[in-house]
Amino acid sequence: MKNLIGIFLACAIAAIPAAAQNHGGGPARGVGGGHVPSHGPAPHPGPPPTRRSAPPQQQSRPAPAQEQSRQGPAQEQSRQGPAQEQSRGNQEPRRTFSDKQGHPEAPHVHSRGDKWVGHDTGRDDVHYHVDRPFEHGHFSGGFGRGHVFHLQGGGPDRFWFNGFYFSVAPYDFDYANGWLWNSDDIVIYEDPDHDGWYLAYNVRLGTYVHVMYMGNG
Repeated sequence: MKNLIGIFLACAIAAIPAAAQNHGGGPARGVGGGHVPSHGPAPHPGPPPTRRSAPPQQQSRPAPAQEQSRQGPAQEQSRQGPAQEQSRGNQEPRRTFSDKQGHPEAPHVHSRGDKWVGHDTGRDDVHYHVDRPFEHGHFSGGFGRGHVFHLQGGGPDRFWFNGFYFSVAPYDFDYANGWLWNSDDIVIYEDPDHDGWYLAYNVRLGTYVHVMYMGNG
């Protein structure tokens, strides 16, 4: 009997870290955990599933000065920015993305089959409309598998790596909750549907967000 109790306790203790990891922003089973998709999402074949009201006009930001990148990670990570408040102020119902038990409530990619969950609203999605696509130029650092970048600081409103600067789409701010802006690895993919945007995939979490290239320092 004592042996059975000991085995039970050992199994229960071993399960605690995995459960804590999922509730604390760690990778879900079948998502993330170091997996890098072999390809980006395919272009959406038809009209978006639903039509939504337009959000506040996307405001482009000037490329950050090189001196601003010297701010410490603590100050940068605490910044929220007005774009996040605009996103939270939008009262429309938020979509659900948890297509399987334990999967995140954010756009994500399945480790098996590289299915991009959530990238299905088509070219007319007003949340990703910009008047002047790629006004800061095109990202030239490399796309997809084989080009993994280490985040070096910032936050959703402005982050950087290797001298390249990006900004998360205001509508996607909440989908980047749990990202570690000064340590996570990400991969950039081209967005086949939304002009002016790229997709930043978090290797640890398996989630992704739309990002705008802001230039290099």
